[in-house]
Amino acid sequence: MQATHDTLVLTPPKPPGMLRALLLALVAHALLLAALTWGVHWKQTESPAVEAEIWSSVTQQAAPREAVVTPPTPVPPPPVPQPKVEPPPPPPPPVQQVAPPPPAPVVRDADIALEREKKKREQEKQRQQELLEQQQEKLREKQLQEKREQAQKAAADKKKLEQKARELEAQREAQAEADAKRKQADAAEAKKKAEAAQAQAQAQAQKAQQQKAAEAAMRAENLKRLQGMAGASGAADATGSALKSSGPSSSYAGRVSARVKPNIVFPDDIAGNPTADVEVRSSPDGTIISRRLVKSSGVKSWDDAVLKAIDKTETMPRDTDGRVPSPLIIGFSPKN
Repeated sequence: MQATHDTLVLTPPKPPGMLRALLLALVAHALLLAALTWGVHWKQTESPAVEAEIWSSVTQQAAPREAVVTPPTPVPPPPVPQPKVEPPPPPPPPVQQVAPPPPAPVVRDADIALEREKKKREQEKQRQQELLEQQQEKLREKQLQEKREQAQKAAADKKKLEQKARELEAQREAQAEADAKRKQADAAEAKKKAEAAQAQAQAQAQKAQQQKAAEAAMRAENLKRLQGMAGASGAADATGSALKSSGPSSSYAGRVSARVKPNIVFPDDIAGNPTADVEVRSSPDGTIISRRLVKSSGVKSWDDAVLKAIDKTETMPRDTDGRVPSPLIIGFSPKN
C-alpha cells in the first residue's frame, strides 16, 4: 500500500480541463469545416485564414508562426453572372480560456523522507518534553511529600520531647517531694532515737547511781559483819564485842572459792590479776538464787567465766555455824 501510494504521489497529475480543451478543439474544427464548405463554389475565392490556439495544461514555449504562402492568383475566366452570395458570417472569436492553476510541485522521495524524519523528530521532541515535564512534576510532588513528612516528623519529635520534658519535670518534683518526706522522716527518727538514747542514758545513769549506792551500802554492811565476826559467844579467839558472830567465819571465803573455782573455764592468758566482785544471794539451804556482777575486772571474758562457774555451782557451802550467809560479795581473781 505504501509503494502504491508513493507511486500515485510521484505520478504527474493529469492536466486539468483536458476534456474541455478537446471539446473546444472539436468545435473549432467543426466551425472551420463549415466555413470551408460554404466557401467551396465554382468561383474560387480567397479563403480567409483561420487560426486556433490549443492550450496545453503544461506551460510550453509557443513555436514560431509559419509563414503563409499565398498561391498565385489564377486568371479568372470571364465572369458569369451569378446570384449574389452573401459572405459567410465571420467565425466567432476564440473562447478565451482561463489559464489553469500551476500544478503542485512534484514531491520527491528525499523530501518525503526528510519531512517524515522532521515530523518524527518533532514528535519525539514533544514526547521527550512531555516525559521531562511529567518527571519534573513527579519530582516536585515527591519533594513536597518529603517536606510534608519532614514537617510532620519534626512536629511529632517536638511533641515527644515536650512530653518527655514534662515527665522528667514531674519525676523531679516527685523525687524532690519524696526526698523531703524522707528527710523529715529521718529527722523525726533521729530525734526519736536521740530522745530514746538520752532516756536510756539517763535511766542507765540513774540505775548505775542506784547500784553504786546499793553496793556502797552492801560493802558497809559486809564490813560491819566482818568486823563483828568475833563476839562474846563466839569462838575462843574472837575479838568482837557482840554476843555472837553475825557474819561468815574467816574460813568461809576459802570454802566458797574451793566450791566455785573448779567450775571456772578460762583458757586465756591475761596480764595482771584483775578481780571480779560478784554478789551471790542464796536460800537458807544454800541454793543459789541469783548472782550479779558488782565490779567488773575489766576483762569481759573473765567476768563471764566467773558468772558461768557460779551458775554451774548451783549451791553455796554452809558456814561453820551451819548457816549460809546471804547476800555475800565474793571476789574472784585468775591467779588466786
